[in-house]
Amino acid sequence: MSPPRWWHVVLPAVITLLIGVFQLASRDDAGWVAPDGWQVVVAGMGSAALLWRHRYPVPVACVTAVLGGLLPLIPPHIVVVETACIVALYTVAKQADRRTAWTTAAVTTVLLTVSSVTWLPDHLADLRVVLPANYIVIAVAVGESVRANHALLRQAQERAREAERSREEEARRRVRDERVRIARDLHDVVAHHITLVNAQAGVAHHLLDRQPDKAREALSGIKDTSRAALDELRATVGLLRQDDDPPESLRPTPGFADLGALVESFRSAGFDVRVTSRGTALPLAGAADLAAYRIVQEALTNASKHGTERRAHVDLIYTGDALRLTVTNSASPGHRGPGTGHGLIGMRERAGSAGGSCTAGLRADGQYEVQAVLPLP
Repeated sequence: MSPPRWWHVVLPAVITLLIGVFQLASRDDAGWVAPDGWQVVVAGMGSAALLWRHRYPVPVACVTAVLGGLLPLIPPHIVVVETACIVALYTVAKQADRRTAWTTAAVTTVLLTVSSVTWLPDHLADLRVVLPANYIVIAVAVGESVRANHALLRQAQERAREAERSREEEARRRVRDERVRIARDLHDVVAHHITLVNAQAGVAHHLLDRQPDKAREALSGIKDTSRAALDELRATVGLLRQDDDPPESLRPTPGFADLGALVESFRSAGFDVRVTSRGTALPLAGAADLAAYRIVQEALTNASKHGTERRAHVDLIYTGDALRLTVTNSASPGHRGPGTGHGLIGMRERAGSAGGSCTAGLRADGQYEVQAVLPLP
């Protein structure tokens, strides 16, 4: 809690002193009279005690209650509303807990009521007997209300800060996820097309002298593969563009419907790819659509780099609620091409993000198998 400003401390003390002197100088039967000096001193001590009410609320309330109880004992035994005590009890209710506030209020009520009854002319029959209890209850109730409102305000501010922190953390998490996804896309695109370009360049180099026509076809394939790589890179990098960029700079990412073009790109590089499909073909949606395309792309890329033969088999099985795709190629434990292993990790992550699964490994019959199960809508 921030410390109170100086006028929050001084102004209540000055006002309560003026109210106290006004009450001591006012008489119903005699008009205005000069108050007794000791009465002014007691009232002044109660008002001065309020200067420490924010630091020591309960002791100050006790001091003002004792001084308020002494005031009627000084001739001419005037019973007044003890303003300093009201302010002190309000501070206790505002700063302390409810039990402390009402305990202090009860003790103060008893003390001031006994002091008033002693010097009132009609004693218990006088309505002013209940006067201390009235203003004490009001002071404590108002103080508690203010304390509750401040507590609610602090809670609302804390919730707002927590919500802001949560939004920032969520934004950072989404940025991290997006970076991983884009890095995965870039890996798939670059690895796939560079592998095809390398294979086609090897074919062109081999046939350049003996079969120049075939070599020109291979070079033409390199040109087409390079253009496709640039298009996919542009589409992936386009995800980082701003909303006001021209529409022609944004191209959609490929989906499983482009599987035919993907397979043809491998075949044009001299890689034999056989595709079989069973069950009723259903379109994929959302993350599963891109995941299926990228998994087949990465599996064929790995087959061309690490396989012992230039052939692979893509098997698609539609089971009604899921697509089970399997890519197999000949391999041997001792044969491994260049690579970092990030492609296998990316395939598993893609399948997991789409609600499916992906496994990869060498079978006992010498076939390397990549199998993914992706949910259908």
